[in-house]
Amino acid sequence: MILSIQINNRTYKINADEPIDVSIRLDFNGDQPNAFGGEKALSKSCEAGNFLGDTRRGGSCNFEQITFIPHCNGTHTESIGHITHARISIHDCFKDSFIPATLITVKPEKALPSNENYAVDLNEEDNLITGKGLEKALQNADENFLDGLLIRTLPNDESKKSRKYMENPPPFFSTEAIKFIREKGVKHLLVDMPSIDRTFDEGKLANHRIFWNVEPGSFEANEESLAANTITEMIFASDEIENGLYLLNLQIASFVADASPSRPILFKIFK
Repeated sequence: MILSIQINNRTYKINADEPIDVSIRLDFNGDQPNAFGGEKALSKSCEAGNFLGDTRRGGSCNFEQITFIPHCNGTHTESIGHITHARISIHDCFKDSFIPATLITVKPEKALPSNENYAVDLNEEDNLITGKGLEKALQNADENFLDGLLIRTLPNDESKKSRKYMENPPPFFSTEAIKFIREKGVKHLLVDMPSIDRTFDEGKLANHRIFWNVEPGSFEANEESLAANTITEMIFASDEIENGLYLLNLQIASFVADASPSRPILFKIFK
């Protein structure tokens, strides 16, 4: 099914029969990615009195209890409530059904020679997604497709689907990079690492605060904060998916929480 869409008086098309899923599926009985040392996501059959929720054990149907941590166990989308005292839920602040978006690929750089900055002191092991790298990747970007920005980092391989990030520290964004993203008007940022901030950053979450326009060190949103913005972490865009323009359908669970497991679906734009 071919659909036509209009963005700023320009017409584009997508093939609705060719969705591209860039989420990491969460296999409760198999390999999973893991961030921050959180417990593995689990599912178990419910048992209550004579009821057994497992057909393999004689139950009438399968009926499972699931335990997981969205921020640790796979692809998830978070709201400004991730960093505020107020419990602002992803359900209440995320309203965009279809998002004009751009997918780019960048190679993180060694932090110290990059001459870019971060909220805490950098060391020789740190790798940054830099402002300079983003400027280069987006130098010919279509401004109509920057409501959403998906960033694929190199090297890019299947191990991202099951990586243990406490053993494999991920890259993160420089201060300059996040400010550049803000300046480009990006509302929905999607990345293939567990956090846009450094794993150990003294609890500052400085890049999150820049993106949502929350004062450094503050746990309060204000009238200038960008509460409708979202951050999606731990996506996986395989090498077969081309850089370029897409219509993004960012699917979340109807959770009243700061974050939800999510399923970002892309539709390639053509004219």
